[in-house]
Amino acid sequence: MKNCTRKNNKEDHMAEVRLQKAMADAGVASRRASEKLILEGRVKVNGVVVKELGTKVKGDDAIEVNGTLIERERNKVYYLFYKPRGVISAVKDDKGRRVVTDYFEGEKNRIYPIGRLDYDTSGILLLTNDGELANLLMHPRYKVDKTYVAKVEGLVQSDDLKRLRKGVKMKDGHYSARAKAKVISSDRAKNHSIVSLTIHEGRNHQVKNMFEAIGHPVMKLKRETYDFLTLKGLVSGQYRELSNEEVKTLYENARKNSKLK
Repeated sequence: MKNCTRKNNKEDHMAEVRLQKAMADAGVASRRASEKLILEGRVKVNGVVVKELGTKVKGDDAIEVNGTLIERERNKVYYLFYKPRGVISAVKDDKGRRVVTDYFEGEKNRIYPIGRLDYDTSGILLLTNDGELANLLMHPRYKVDKTYVAKVEGLVQSDDLKRLRKGVKMKDGHYSARAKAKVISSDRAKNHSIVSLTIHEGRNHQVKNMFEAIGHPVMKLKRETYDFLTLKGLVSGQYRELSNEEVKTLYENARKNSKLK
């Protein structure tokens, strides 16, 4: 599925959109935060400071934020990627390690991952150049369910599952929110368990820290779902483009759950 068909998401070069939306689309900030930047006089359009929230811009208008020209995308693209282990969830890495965008060498748009998966974690990862959607999905109030399958040390018991479901205190002092957890299988001879865990938070190393808190360190981890999206039809290292309907549903769910307009 690497060679996927491009949906018609092109922005009309002459179409007008509100300035704050154009900024959000470019990944500057959320629409609300972009409005604040405009009101503070930190935004210029074609060299002129603009403070009116109703201002509309076209695709060829030059927008500057804090004196820096923003890069506006002409095409919005949305990808679902099956991230392999041993790959960084970034567009570049100072240590020269492989990054997720290395798998999209033919993509001319400047795409970036929505959120991240750890270097040694595999599974579903979304990439886009749509800053507005990325900001919505990464907003703390957007409680998207994400299901992970973890291979952990030891035999996970019913009391362990109860703790995961209720919320555990992690090493950073925070308590995890309620979660869904179930044991898929256990291997007494090898002393490990396979556990499915569904959470809606996104703290760094969240899943690993939760299992560590109950005394079952993670040996291997994979994210299998993101909201309603799955890895069906893909193998590690492959990707597909999201359909227009899938993008629409992500937007609807994000706005409903985060209460952002």
